[in-house]
Amino acid sequence: MQRRQGRVNAGLLLLLYQISQVGLQNIPSVTLGVLALNIFLFLNPVRPLSEVCISVNEGFYRKNWQRLLLSPVHHADDWHLYYNMISMLWKGIMLEKKLKSIWFAYIIAVFSVLIGVVYMVLEFMLVKILDDPSYEMHCAVGFSGVLFALKVLNNHYNPGRVSSILGLQISSKYACWVELVAIHLISPGTSFAGHLAGILVGLMYTMGPLKKIMKACTGIYLKKAVGHLRNYYWNSQAFQQCYYGYPGYQYRTPRNYYDYTGGLTEEEQLERAVLNSLNERGRNFIEIKRERILCKNLFLSF
Repeated sequence: MQRRQGRVNAGLLLLLYQISQVGLQNIPSVTLGVLALNIFLFLNPVRPLSEVCISVNEGFYRKNWQRLLLSPVHHADDWHLYYNMISMLWKGIMLEKKLKSIWFAYIIAVFSVLIGVVYMVLEFMLVKILDDPSYEMHCAVGFSGVLFALKVLNNHYNPGRVSSILGLQISSKYACWVELVAIHLISPGTSFAGHLAGILVGLMYTMGPLKKIMKACTGIYLKKAVGHLRNYYWNSQAFQQCYYGYPGYQYRTPRNYYDYTGGLTEEEQLERAVLNSLNERGRNFIEIKRERILCKNLFLSF
């Protein structure tokens, strides 16, 4: 699985032309980032395609889990890149505006990894059902699995539409299934299991538990972040109290003698000091004890 060298990348040039026609300012940030990443890795691949594609043999048996991250963003040739990125361009423009950029980026990241896992499960099932070990060696590469999942999402959020596939008007509800079969018949070399994995992951999101799981994971992360911030704030306040004597301590510049004495004579100042001392003794003993223990623990932790 190697790229053909020594020729003009017509597909890449056409892709850049199409992007320029749409206008960079009209492409949402995450979609533009995905396009840029795939184009960059096509021109500067991390490794040869045979070392980034995902298969049961490489991913499961040899534990090359990094291929789950690398395989979606590498393409076999410039036309493979062109068709995938044009599809990503239009799907991204429609979905990112609806789902918002942060959540859309989260979806892209989760789908990219999960589709590779589902793909290996499907290939492993074919090995067992057909008793054909060759399916363990089938190595897939490209962003098309993620695009099939996004197509499911797009059809879910925009119901009632009609798609034209090979001249046939197909309801958007079934379009992804018809397209799956059509692509496999037209181009038998494409990964049927990879495309099917994309559809299944998309259905797991729209009809299954995947969306709830993703939201739950996001909630757990946010709770931890808020908890860390609260602990930091509380410890800062407690440290301030131990160090300065009370919360909210503010340094004040020295004032003149009259401000300190309030115009009182020495005898009056002494009398006021005795009264303040007696009032101070009336503080709650338990609170003072708790502050001392708290201060001790804080300083021991440093």
